[in-house]
Parts: sequence; structure tokens; C-alpha cells
Amino acid sequence: MNINLCFHGIGTIDSERELGESQYWVREANFLRILDEVRGRPQVRLSFDDGNRSDIAVALPALRERGLSASFFPLAGRLDDPASVSSADLRELRGAGMEIGSHGWTHAPWRGLSEAEARRELVDARTILAEASDGEIEDAALPLGRYDRQLLAQLRSAGYRTVYTSDRLPARSSVWLQSRYSVTAHDTAESIRSVITHRAGVRDVRNLLASAVKRMR
Repeated sequence: MNINLCFHGIGTIDSERELGESQYWVREANFLRILDEVRGRPQVRLSFDDGNRSDIAVALPALRERGLSASFFPLAGRLDDPASVSSADLRELRGAGMEIGSHGWTHAPWRGLSEAEARRELVDARTILAEASDGEIEDAALPLGRYDRQLLAQLRSAGYRTVYTSDRLPARSSVWLQSRYSVTAHDTAESIRSVITHRAGVRDVRNLLASAVKRMR
């Protein structure tokens, strides 16, 4: 089983774009210790959502130094924003062997989108990110981790290879819908080690049931 870890921002956030965003920013020193913890653990996969500037300023050099790879899921609507990655940054990430996926356009939840909104978030954003990064966009990460049966059908119809959630569960490498653990400001190398090495328990059952409900509703 794989453990998918998801980061959002590294360092100190200047101003929140969304309420509560700061709780998903990890101090740089802590981030580096977490990378050292997961290095040499092939079952751990890393990803970065939102396309914050720290992806290129902090994460990429740290990954390169440790010989690690990751997937990056920027927002098409924030490209070239001063606090976000640019088109050139996406091309640099690709050149360094990183994967680029889509996190949509606006960071709005994808559940219950109108037809026009769904096209913008699932199709147009993908096109823009592909052009900006000079490569195909095959994977998607769900904004805020929200989904339902209808959305999953839309994503399958759009032809995404893999879709990533925030369900805090281990994931088999072969499945289309991949659960992830979001790393928060309170996490440490020790807490991440416990995520990687823990045995299945009550919390996993609860999260698994919650995921099943989302897929069926």
C-alpha cells in the first residue's frame, strides 16, 4: 500500500486567500525534516496542491537535493500571480522530472458545478495548465477533497488517469481514486512517521466509510 502525502504551502503564509489556509502551511525547517523522514521509503508519494510560490522556491530545491520526486497540482486561475508559480516554473518542474496535474481554476469545490463551471474547472483549466507546462495533464487533485458519484463520473468522462482525494487512507498503487494525507502546520517528522508505519485501526475504518459514502451519494 502507498501513503500519499500532500503539502500546500511551505514557510510562513503572508495572507490567507481562504479562511483556515494557514493551518496547511508547514514551516520550512519542519518540511525538510519530513522529507528526510520519507526519503528511502518508496511507498510514500509526495504531492503539492494550490501552486504556491513555495513549490518552486523551497520544495523543488529540497526534493532535488534528496533525489525525490513529486506531483504538483497548481490552479490555472492563479498562474503568474506573484504568490503563485508561473508558466516558466511549471516547465522547470517538468524539466526536473516532476509530474504536473490539475487542481482546477479557482480552488472552488467541484461538487455540484453547473455545466459551464464544470467545463472551466475540469476541461479549460487542464488545457491552460498543459499549455503553460508544455506537457500533458493526466491527473487531478480534488479542491478541498470534496466529491460525489456524479463528479467522479465527470472526471472519468474527462479522461483523467488518476484522481487524488484527501481521505487520509493508504492507497493501492493501481486504483484510479487515490487517497492522500494532507500535511498540516501541526505535523512533525514523528507524526508523519506514525502515519507511514501505523496499523489499520478505528480511524481508518471511519475514513473508509466516509469515502464510501462520498462515492455513493
